[in-house]
Amino acid sequence: MKIWVTGTRGIPGIMGGVETHCSNLLPRLVSRGYSITVGCRKPYMNYNGKSYHGVALKVFKTVRHPGFEAISHTLLCVLAARLDNAVAVHIHAIGPALAVPLARLLGLKVIVTHHGFDYEREKWGKFARLMLRAGEYMALRYASHIIAVSPYIADTLSRRQCRRADIHFLPNGILRPSTHVKTQKTGNPYIFAAGRFVKEKGFHILIEAYLRSGIQKRGIELIIAGDADTPTDYSRNLFLRGAAADVTMPGKISGIQMDRLMAGASLFLLPSTHEGLPIVLLEAMSHSLPMIVSDIPANHLPELPDNVFFQTGNIDELALKLKSFFNTPGPQKIHYDLSRYDWEHIADSTAEIYDSILNDKLLAEL
Repeated sequence: MKIWVTGTRGIPGIMGGVETHCSNLLPRLVSRGYSITVGCRKPYMNYNGKSYHGVALKVFKTVRHPGFEAISHTLLCVLAARLDNAVAVHIHAIGPALAVPLARLLGLKVIVTHHGFDYEREKWGKFARLMLRAGEYMALRYASHIIAVSPYIADTLSRRQCRRADIHFLPNGILRPSTHVKTQKTGNPYIFAAGRFVKEKGFHILIEAYLRSGIQKRGIELIIAGDADTPTDYSRNLFLRGAAADVTMPGKISGIQMDRLMAGASLFLLPSTHEGLPIVLLEAMSHSLPMIVSDIPANHLPELPDNVFFQTGNIDELALKLKSFFNTPGPQKIHYDLSRYDWEHIADSTAEIYDSILNDKLLAEL
């Protein structure tokens, strides 16, 4: 069964939740017998191979414009999928889902993975938000199946389109860190945060709360890993603010470097104002880290206790929580039940959806 995947900027080694999701899921689907091709965007690709663990990579030149990059690339991928005689196209995120009607008109089955309500992001203007909502509507109206990465997304979509029985909750997954990972030592206890340097990640909130808490004077450090895809006023100002506050900002990291920084942290912090299901949160849980996270719906995982949340955007409350955490000794490691975030199980469930599409196609041809 031949399937094209689009909506991601590409794999492997590209920062972002959708990209991490695809890098982990798609090779597992190939191992289950599917022929998977990913449409990649040339400006982001540092990987020169034509395949990644059996996943074919097709690189297209892309219009570098925030409002048109994703949809123009997806339209190209849909046309390429049709020319390649694919059975289905799997679209990630709601912006690219604007292409769902075209894919259906061309005879392709369509799966859409909903990674979050992107029209809630502060960076988008009115027209972009309208287009994102339109993409979500096209997915709900015309997609063969919809996958939601969090219970909140699945429940919200089900309420909006109560007659659909094909909305599936399949979360992002997590790889268990090696027990032999060497801890990154800085000499002092440190707080760790990571993500793209965009406003909705809330790192400016974290830096201000860190300063207000006064814990810096006690030698407690703050490390924020990440960067922007391309420099913006926000990312440049964040680096300047971090430098002024003596925050360590090592840039984009992944793999063993991420594991080492996670493993050595005293506390993980996620101050986002918008998420789908943050993989970095699952990574921190896999390292058994104590944490403080914003109380947005996407962060309310059943595995997290109520006392880890702070009111989103409330700098004073976050500062108090930071101060309290380091004033009151607690467990250095916390066990979280991560059984439902296993990539193998997620791949099996995705394969069931793919198989149902193939069966529907075979029945239609009888």
